[in-house]
This record gives sequence, structure tokens and C-alpha cells, in this order.
Amino acid sequence: MKALTFKRYGKSPEIGVTDVPRPTLKPDEMLVQVHAAGVNPIDNMIPTGLFKAVLKFELPATLGSDLAGVVTEVGSRVTRFKPGDAIFASIFDLGTGSIAEFAVVPESAAALKPANLDFVQAASIPMVGLTSWQALKERAGLRAGQKVFIPAGSGGIGTFAIQLAKHLGAKVGTTTSTGNVELVRSLGADEIVDYKKQEFENVLRGYDAVLGTVRGDAMEKSVGILKSRGAMVSLVGPLDAAFARARRLNFVLTFVFAMMSRKIKRLAKKREVTYSFLFERPDGNQLAEIGELLKAERIRPVIDKVFPFEQAKEALEYLAQGRSRGKVVVKVR
Repeated sequence: MKALTFKRYGKSPEIGVTDVPRPTLKPDEMLVQVHAAGVNPIDNMIPTGLFKAVLKFELPATLGSDLAGVVTEVGSRVTRFKPGDAIFASIFDLGTGSIAEFAVVPESAAALKPANLDFVQAASIPMVGLTSWQALKERAGLRAGQKVFIPAGSGGIGTFAIQLAKHLGAKVGTTTSTGNVELVRSLGADEIVDYKKQEFENVLRGYDAVLGTVRGDAMEKSVGILKSRGAMVSLVGPLDAAFARARRLNFVLTFVFAMMSRKIKRLAKKREVTYSFLFERPDGNQLAEIGELLKAERIRPVIDKVFPFEQAKEALEYLAQGRSRGKVVVKVR
């Protein structure tokens, strides 16, 4: 079968569509014929080696985490799905990839595809949906009436997270460029800062939570807009010691991550707020709940561009430019 793979870590990872063996199943897994695969920023980071110590791959490795497709085969212990079922899933951090003709999906990671979404729309959801759910609901404990800052509101994570926060009853602040102001407003953003005209830290105040989606000094500036006892959940780093301990990493990595996050942790403590780093966790039950919101049209997919499978590498390159409005998806079949 064909898959989008990378052969090595570093500046020349040799990313391209190649022939790979069709995967074999464990008893709790399903073989899924992939119809579409969402593309996420982590897909560009993995080949650089940035997460080599944390995410384990056998090289050459297939890229991609999000998928929507049809179950073709099930393992002996699978009870919730059968061949012919249309599903969507995230297989992030499971050592395999989704931008391929077939993918292995654990039963626990999958949910039935919402009937009102096509495969491209469904494939755009899993990682951004689960990340938003786990960051806002689980980690930040966002409640009705609270305020959450979701920077880069027109991006893949931003377009979903704004809608989820509004569903939870929160008020949302975001940043975007002039051309995307109306888009984020249509998704429910309450306070919109055009970053080409203003600095968000000079405008926003009194927030209960921040979803860290932008690298650089934006993280440190975001601390200043939080209320006492507020929460910052970062998706882009720096990694912290709690993350290392949760993954049972060795002492050296735990120490390194503690040093990496020392500055932001110190700033957070001074402001009496919490800081934590989050990796999305595949979860079919949560994805099913998200599916219900999609079916009820409480949340809608926002898709910027769809690439054919043979241009999957170009999809990654396009995403890396950082200008997409919503998600980028590869249509596999």
C-alpha cells in the first residue's frame, strides 16, 4: 500500500509517498481504509526530531494522526465496530500514521463518523477536537461565564476551540489578521484583537484560561492577562516536568523539561496561575461526544484546503506557511 513517510530525522527527512507493507492487526485493533486524513502542525515537527525522545517511531515512519474511513477488518476482541462501519479517529502517539491507504486504529480510539459529515470534514476533526476538549474541559475546567483566550483563532485548533468554548458557555478572546476577523466572529469570538493593529496584552484583561497555541513570547505575554488562579494550557511548549513524569521518562529528560519550562513556570507562580503542557490523547468516547455536537451542528468543521493523496507532501508544506483558515486535509480516496 502507499503511505506518506519520512526516512530519517533532521533537515533532510526524505518525506514522500512510498510503498509500505500493509499493517497487521492486534486483537483490539481495526484495519481502516482511509478516505481522508487531516494534517496538523505536529506532522511537520516530528521529522525534525524535535519530539524524537518522546514520540517513538520505527523508520521509515508514516506521518499523520487524523483519519476518516471505512473499517475493512477487525481484531478478535473488537466488539463496538464491524467491517463496513464509517469511523473517524486520532491515532496520535500510537507509533503509526494515518496518511496512507490503510491504517491500524485501536477500537478505543475510534468513533462512528457523524452521518452529516463527509469523510473530508470528519478527518479534519479528531486532533483539534480532542485537544480542545482535553485542554478546555479537563485541564482548565472551563465553565459557563468564564473567559478564555484562544490566540490564532482562524487556524485549525482555533476554529474548533472557539466553538467548543462557546458551547461550554464561556466568553472567548482571540487574535487574528484583518482578513479573518469576520470568520472568528462567525465562530463566536467575543473579543477580537487584530494582531496587525494591536498587541493583545495591551487590550485583554481578566481571563480565566489561556490555550497556548502560538510559539515565542506570546506565552509569556499571555500570563499577564490571566486572573489569579487562572490556568494556561500550552499545546506548543515548553514541555514541563509533569509531562515527563506522566510519560515515565527518565530523570535526565525530566530535568531537561523542567529547565525548559523554568521561566514560564516562574512567571506563572508570580501571577498565581498554573502552567501545563498538553499532548492530545486518543479517546474514542470523547470523540463520540464531539460527534454528537457535530451532528447537532453546535460545532461545524472549518476547512481551508483539500489536497489529493499524491500531493500530501505539498499539504504539509502549505500548512507550514501558517496561513491556513481552518484545517488542511488530504483526500486519500
